[in-house]
Amino acid sequence: MTEKPVPGSPGDRLPGETGVLRPHAEQEYAGELARLAEHDDRPRPPGWRLSPWAVTTYLLGGDLPDGTSVSPKYVGPRRLMEVAVATLATDRALLLLGVPGTAKTWVSEHLAAAISGDSTLLVQGTAGTAEEAIRYGWNYARLLAEGPSEKALVESPLMRAMRLGSVARIEELTRMPSDVQDTLITVLSEKTLPVPELGTEVQARKGFTVIATANDRDRGVNELSSALRRRFNTVVLPLPETAEDEVDIVARRVGQIGTALELPESPAGLEEIRRVVTVFRELRSGLTGDGRTRLKSPSATLSTAEAISVITSGLALAAHFGDGVLRAADVAGGIVGAVVQDPVSDRVVWQEYLETVVRERPEWRDFYRACREVS
Repeated sequence: MTEKPVPGSPGDRLPGETGVLRPHAEQEYAGELARLAEHDDRPRPPGWRLSPWAVTTYLLGGDLPDGTSVSPKYVGPRRLMEVAVATLATDRALLLLGVPGTAKTWVSEHLAAAISGDSTLLVQGTAGTAEEAIRYGWNYARLLAEGPSEKALVESPLMRAMRLGSVARIEELTRMPSDVQDTLITVLSEKTLPVPELGTEVQARKGFTVIATANDRDRGVNELSSALRRRFNTVVLPLPETAEDEVDIVARRVGQIGTALELPESPAGLEEIRRVVTVFRELRSGLTGDGRTRLKSPSATLSTAEAISVITSGLALAAHFGDGVLRAADVAGGIVGAVVQDPVSDRVVWQEYLETVVRERPEWRDFYRACREVS
């Protein structure tokens, strides 16, 4: 007797399905990138797949002459994206700086996808990142057997990007030890990576550049040296300027994530999205929306990314344990967990906000009750 494949298992997938939870930007938006390339008749820097104008259109969205609509990947000031793209068209590297949740990683991935068609040449910065992650390493079994050779060399993502003329991405640059950060100086200034063990060097091909991200909250952890900072042009990504911009970002990303996770269909829940965004904006600014009441701010960042997480979790609750409609009770647990990071000081801030602001809003009574239950 032949067993039926378990739903969701490889045997249950249609031909061509990969089952990838989150495709890379160049895979997910391949159609948009292809259409942009067809209509892109503007000058392209050497090694670029699209012109700076087309890269910016890909990021911010727009309509093409044939009616194709390019979806916005970033909602924010156009000039910031133009400065970022123009930087990459020069010999300067780009540093995207901002508080957590301002889409630094998201923007760097889409920039790499649009410019070189490959966003995977990535170095993740941590306190344990070693020089080999930036420069190169060795296959020690082959090194011991044969000695230093090209075959024993293990390329870093940065070295590979130099050979290919592609974009290399470095996440959380300021989390790396200072001596590891400074290995970038020669690469960024001379566009070469010496390999003294082989008596040679790797010279970057046209199109090579580096996009790094850093967190505003990490200042003082591993500050960039002045020599390294001069090699970057810094673009600071702000939090969304208006509540409606933030609601639009959250709604759009929640829809994309819900589709990727194959959550059951449910209404958009814009009312609850707007409420979560309002709570986050008021608490992180220390002021109610009408400007009348000053508030204490919690230690949590309360970023747009965290709002997306709260709403996504709420949708899962509503879909699997409710009637499919996103309600206050579905987001209450997530929002309390996001705000109360420090169980002592943050809990005081949250209780004060709940009693002095939320309780006084008649249209928020259901939200007040739900938050009181989980608090």
